[in-house]
Amino acid sequence: MTIPGSGGPKFWSRIRTPRSKPTEQSSSNSSAFALDPDTLGEFVQSKNLREIQALGVRGLEDALQTDVHSGLSLDEAHLDSVVVSTSAESTEKVTTPENPLSAEFHHDAFVDRRKYFGDNRLPSKPPPSFLSLMWAAYNDHVLFLLTGAAIISLALGLYQTFGTKHSADNPPVEWVEGVSILVAIVVITLAGAANDYQKEFKFRKLNKKQQDRNVWVLRSGRTQEVAIADVVVGDIVHINPGDIVPADGILISGHQVKVDESAATGESDPVDKYSIEIVHDGSEHNPFILSHTKVVEGVGVYLVLATGTRSTYGRVLLSLDTEPGFTPLQVRLSSLAKNIARFGALAALVLFVILFIKFCVSLRNSTESASEKGQSFLNVFILALTVVVIAVPEGLPLAVTLALSFATTRMMRDNNLVRQLRACETMGQATDICSDKTGTLTQNEMTVVSCFFGVESITGRTDPNTPDMEHSSHSRVAAEVGCLTAQSISDLRQSIAINSNAIESQEGDGRQFLGSQTEAGLLRFAQDHLGLGQLDYERSNVEVVDLLPFDASRKYMITIIKLPSGSYRSYIKGAPENLLQKCTVMPARQGEETRHTSATTHAIEALHAKISEYGSRSLRAIAICLRDLEVLPLKEDGESVDFEQVMQNLTFQGILGLQDPLRSDAWSAVDTSHKAGLTVRMVTGDNHLTARAIAEECGIISNSDDIVMEGDEFRALDETQQKEIVLRLKVLARSRPDDKRVLVQRLKDLGRVVAVTGDGTNDAPALAAADIGFSMGISGTEIAREASSIVLMDDTFSSIVKAIMWGRAVSDAVKKFLQFQITITFTSVGLAFVSAVADSSQESVLTPVQLMWVNLFQDTLAALALATDPPPRRILDRKPEPKSTPLITPTMWKMIIGQSIYQMVVTLVLYFAGSSIFSYHSAHQESQLQTAVFNTYVWMQIFNMYNNRQIERSFNLIEGLHRNWLFIAITSIMMGAQILIMFVGGRAFSITTLTGDQWAYSLVLGAISIPVGFILQAVPDVIVEKPMVAMGALWNKLRRRS
Repeated sequence: MTIPGSGGPKFWSRIRTPRSKPTEQSSSNSSAFALDPDTLGEFVQSKNLREIQALGVRGLEDALQTDVHSGLSLDEAHLDSVVVSTSAESTEKVTTPENPLSAEFHHDAFVDRRKYFGDNRLPSKPPPSFLSLMWAAYNDHVLFLLTGAAIISLALGLYQTFGTKHSADNPPVEWVEGVSILVAIVVITLAGAANDYQKEFKFRKLNKKQQDRNVWVLRSGRTQEVAIADVVVGDIVHINPGDIVPADGILISGHQVKVDESAATGESDPVDKYSIEIVHDGSEHNPFILSHTKVVEGVGVYLVLATGTRSTYGRVLLSLDTEPGFTPLQVRLSSLAKNIARFGALAALVLFVILFIKFCVSLRNSTESASEKGQSFLNVFILALTVVVIAVPEGLPLAVTLALSFATTRMMRDNNLVRQLRACETMGQATDICSDKTGTLTQNEMTVVSCFFGVESITGRTDPNTPDMEHSSHSRVAAEVGCLTAQSISDLRQSIAINSNAIESQEGDGRQFLGSQTEAGLLRFAQDHLGLGQLDYERSNVEVVDLLPFDASRKYMITIIKLPSGSYRSYIKGAPENLLQKCTVMPARQGEETRHTSATTHAIEALHAKISEYGSRSLRAIAICLRDLEVLPLKEDGESVDFEQVMQNLTFQGILGLQDPLRSDAWSAVDTSHKAGLTVRMVTGDNHLTARAIAEECGIISNSDDIVMEGDEFRALDETQQKEIVLRLKVLARSRPDDKRVLVQRLKDLGRVVAVTGDGTNDAPALAAADIGFSMGISGTEIAREASSIVLMDDTFSSIVKAIMWGRAVSDAVKKFLQFQITITFTSVGLAFVSAVADSSQESVLTPVQLMWVNLFQDTLAALALATDPPPRRILDRKPEPKSTPLITPTMWKMIIGQSIYQMVVTLVLYFAGSSIFSYHSAHQESQLQTAVFNTYVWMQIFNMYNNRQIERSFNLIEGLHRNWLFIAITSIMMGAQILIMFVGGRAFSITTLTGDQWAYSLVLGAISIPVGFILQAVPDVIVEKPMVAMGALWNKLRRRS
C-alpha cells in the first residue's frame, strides 16, 4: 500500500526494517532508528516536502526516537524499539529484545545516537606538521642559494683538508666554515618553525574558543542550555531572534520566523519559515531550517535532522580550503620588509660587483692554487648572500604575529575574545566609543522598584544596593499591588508570564529566569508579588495563537492567546510612549473601568508625568497592556494577523519602573577613557531623561555644551547637520539600531576611529560598520557576535578600556622590534659593505657565520622578547595615534640613526685601528682583536634591546621587567649563548680566547649603548623630523614620476 503523495515504494525503501535479533557484533542499536543519516540529509538538501509529509511529525518522532513536546530523554541508553515501514500508517512500535552484550555501549546518554548519526562538530583543517613548518621556514630562494654555496664551500674545504698538506700552525679545518653555515641555516630554520608552531597552536586554541557557544534544547521536558557540539539528531531546539542555527532540521512550531539564508543559499532577503503542520505539498511555504543561517525575526522550535558534516553548513565547509588573510599592520610590515630587503639586495649586489672586480684584478699576481682561488671567490659569493639574508627582515611579520598572539591570549584573561585580529591593531587608534547602557555601563540586573496601575503611586526613590531600602521598595511595591483586585492581579500575572521569551531554569535548589534581563525582572516581580508559580505551568494553561517578538524599532511585543470562550486576547508590553497613545481604556480602583480618549484625559497626562519621573530616577519604564478580540484581524492575504489593528484601543494595565544600578567600575572606566583621549558616547533605547541621568552619573556628560538627543530628532537632521553636532553628541536616547549605524558612519566621515558595542540582531550593521565592533558575550545574540570583531565575555565597559590598552600595546610591540631590527640591519649591512670593500683581503669585519648568529637573535629571539612586553598602565595616559602615523616615527628614526652611528663607529674603529690603540703586533693578538670586535658588536645589540623596551621618552628601562619573564629568559639565553660561543666557538665562528681586559672593554663598549640611548632621547625630534619629511616628499615625487 502506498500513502497518497508519499513518493511511492522508492521512498519507503529508505525506512530501515529492524533486525529480528541483534547480533553479537553489533556495537550499537543502529536499527533503533528507522531513518539513516544520509536520508535525513537528503530531506533537507532537496527540500522535498512530499517525503517529510508522508512521515508527518509523528512518524519523524517514532523514526528518531524523540518527542516534540518533551524532547530527547536524558536517560536514553537502551534504544529498544524501532519503526517498521508500516509505522507511518499505524504508528505501532515493535519491541526489539534487549541485548545484554550491548549494555556496555550505553554508558553515556545519546552514545548510540552519536555513533549512528554523528556529532555536531564541524571539520577543521588539520594542523601542519613540524616538518612542513620547517620546509615553509626554509622555502626561500636566498636560503637555497646560501645552502648551495655552503655545500660547495664544504666540498672545497674537504678537498683542502684531506687533499693538501698542512703545517703544524695551520690545522686541517677548512671544512668547518661550510659546516658552520649549514648548521646556522638549520638552526634558523628550526627557530622559525618553532615560532610558527607556537603561533599555530595559540591561534587554533583561540579559534576553538570562538566557536564555543551554547543553544537551548528541550530534553526530558525541560529546557536546558547545551554546547553546540552536543546537539544531536532528534533534539528539539529553541530559536530566537539573533540565533545562529546549530544544525539542519524542520520547524515544528513558531511565530513570525524569518531566517537569513544568505550564507547557505545566497538569498539576500530573509526567508519566512512555517511549521511543518501548516505547510502543504506544492506550496511556497518552507519549514526547513538550515545550519549556520541566522534567525532575523520570530521565535520557534525545530527538530534536528542533520548535524556536523551531514548538515548544510558542514557540507559547504568540507568543500572549502581557505587561508586566513593578513591584517592591515601585517600588510604594511610586509611592504616595509620588502623595501628593506630590496635595500639589502642592492647593497649585496653592489658589494659583490666591487669584490668580484677586486678578485679578478688580484688573480694576475696571485700565487694561490686553483682550489684556493675557488674558495676565495666562494667567500665573496657567500658574503654577498649573507648580506641579503641579514637584510631580509623575516622577523617583522613574525613580530606582529607574536604580538597579536600574545595580546589576544592575554585579552582573553581580560574578558575580551578577539574574533578578528585586525581589531587588536585598530583599537590602539580608537578615538570614540559608542556604548550601550544596559549591561555595559549598568549591572544588567533589572528589579521592579516602582509601579503604577492607574492610581496614585506611593512608591518613592529606592536604592536596591542598600538592604533597608531594598526592603522598603519591596514593601511599597507590595502595597501598590495590594490595591488591585484579584482579577486584575490574575490578568497582570498572565500578561507578564505569557508575553515573554524568557524561560525558567532550575539551578540547584533555586530557580532563575534566563533571557532578556528586562523580562527576567518582570517575571521576578510576578513571582514575588503576583503569585506566579512555575512558569511552564502558567504557560501550559493557554493556547498561544500568534506572537510578534520584540523589535528595537517597534519597541513592543505582542502575544495573542485563544480564550476558552473562543475569543482572543492580546497581551502587549513595551515602551510607554509607544503604547499609551494607543490606550483608550484604563481601570480605576476596585476594578472599575473609565473610558478615556488619549487626547483629552488627565489620566494619560498623569501617566506621562510618571514616566518622566521614572526617567529622572534612572528607571526603565515598561507599559503593560491588553486587548480582547472577538475575531482575529487578518491581513489581505487572509492568513497572517494584522498586528497594526491589534494595536488599537488598548486597555492599560500598568507601568513598571525597573532599576538597573550602575556598575561600580563604570565611572572610573569612563574617566580612564577620557584621560586616554577617547570620547565616550552612550546609545540607548531608554528615554532621554533616564539616559541623561545615567550619563551624568558615570561621567559621560561633563560639559554644559554636551548634547543629549533622541533618535527621532537625530533622524530628522540631514547629513550636514548631523556632522555639525555629532562631535558634541554624547547621548543618543530612544535610538533605533540604524541610528547607531548612522552615528558611527558620521564619526568615521570626520576621520574618527570608532568602537561600538551591540547586543541585538539589528545591531549587526552598526557593528560591521564600526572600525571595532564589540558584541556582548552574555546578553548578545549570535548574529551580533558574528558581526563583531571582539566579544566582551563579561559585557562590561571596563573590558573595552582594557582592549584599548592591549591595542596600543600591539602597536608599541611592533615599533619596539622594528626599531631594534632596523638598527641591526643598517649596521650589519653597512659594516659588511665598508669593511669588505676597504680590506685588502676582501674580508668582512664579521664572518658569514657570525652574521648568521646575529641574524638569529635579530629575527627570532628579539621578536619573542620585545613583542611580549605587557603594557604599562601609563599607556592610557597618551592620546590615540592618528591613522596617518607612519610605522617608523621621527622618534624611532632618531634612535635608529643614533645607535647605528655609534655601533658602526665603535666597530670600524676597533677593526681598523684597534691594533694601534691596543699595541697589538702578533698574529694571535690580531686574532683576539677580531674576536673582540665580534664580541663587542653582539653585546651592543643585547644592551640595545633594553633601550628598545621603551619607545617613549623614559629613562626607566627596567619598568615592568619583572612582569615579562620571557624577556628576562631570552636576554639571559642570548648572554649565555654568547659567552658559550666565545669559549667553545673556535674555528666555527672564527674566534679565539679573549683576555680579561678584552672582555672588559667589549662589555663596557656594549653597555655604553644605554647612555647613548638616554642622550638620544634628549635630542629634539625635530632635528630628525624635518629631513625625514623632506626625504619622504622627494621619494613620493620620484614614485609619481615613475
